[in-house]
Amino acid sequence: MKVGLGRARFLLAFVAAGLTVACSHTAPKLSNSWDPKAAAAYLDDREAWWSQWSGSARDHGTFCVSCHTALPYALARPALRAALGQPVPSDAERELIANVRKRVQLWKDVAPYYSDHGYDHKTAESRGTESVLNALILANYDAQSRQLSDDARAAFDNMWALQQTTGDNRGSWSWLQFDQEPWEANDSVYYGAALAAIAVGTAPGQYASAPEIQENLNLLRQYLTQKSAEQSAINRVFLLWASTKLPALLTRAQQEAIAREVLNKQQADGGWRLASISWKWNGWSFRSLVNMWIREDGTPMEGKSDGLATSLVVLALEESGVPRDNAQLKRGLSWLMTHQNLAEGDWPASSVNKRHHISSGTGRFMSDAATAFAVLALTENQHTTNPIASVSNH
Repeated sequence: MKVGLGRARFLLAFVAAGLTVACSHTAPKLSNSWDPKAAAAYLDDREAWWSQWSGSARDHGTFCVSCHTALPYALARPALRAALGQPVPSDAERELIANVRKRVQLWKDVAPYYSDHGYDHKTAESRGTESVLNALILANYDAQSRQLSDDARAAFDNMWALQQTTGDNRGSWSWLQFDQEPWEANDSVYYGAALAAIAVGTAPGQYASAPEIQENLNLLRQYLTQKSAEQSAINRVFLLWASTKLPALLTRAQQEAIAREVLNKQQADGGWRLASISWKWNGWSFRSLVNMWIREDGTPMEGKSDGLATSLVVLALEESGVPRDNAQLKRGLSWLMTHQNLAEGDWPASSVNKRHHISSGTGRFMSDAATAFAVLALTENQHTTNPIASVSNH
């Protein structure tokens, strides 16, 4: 975490808050009800762009799987197929799954996303990150057929082989670190471990009960529970989500405590904002007199709710069993229902790190994640048999 740099920029950032305005573009026309077809078109288009973008190209004719575009897409697109009555995966979805399978099959031969050349520890970070993402994507895909494929099992084997068994992060995985919240920051190792737990809990065929993974699974549970108290709110949101997939990860009281924590961060309009739940904003950044948060590049970020934070929080609350008649959850769902961009099909969101123009391909990364998680939140059916009853409802 760049604490020293952040404090050194305090004065400059304060001046920037008064002089810099948010990136201007035509305000999107918002909906009164969400449009699954438009969301599918947006996500398919963005995943197709990502797979062909030169910046994502990797060894052996493959492309890397990103936490902002490819992973959320892989999790959300099956839900959209069900909502739209589409019997087969889209072209973009098939290409992504084929890409992941190829990299799993070539695991010993294919180059990592990043190497140590010019970077520190990037080979290990790349391998650890990819192993978790591959396992989660294939487990989620196989859950549709209720049978774990050989490729998914191989992906899990790769993942467990890279689990750290000593040190402060014992039980987790090396994770890509580029000082970018919320996916590739100093505290993202915990986020990665939560994704691993979701992967195990999602895998079909009672994979979570397999005898050969119990030692690894115990290490993972210990890491997630022992490190929970020191995490950001967004990491604890992922922990809450993981606890709904992996049995005995959290007690009901612990789930309720996280639910209350994030419900207390709800904004007046019913949504949530990423800047207020990301780690780096908790200790050293500041809120200006004009209700702006300052990014690392000195640009202000308005204090309004955003699609990414709102969709993630709503999804985790739903999955954990907060009833849909809970007043605060209803307001969160209403925010999502009324904030889809009708023209594009997406839920707008922006980076908390640097300002990017929405017209650029990279400027849509956070909207990619927001749209996918919004789809998951709005298609969630809440099958829990143990609903949370004691969280705040006001």
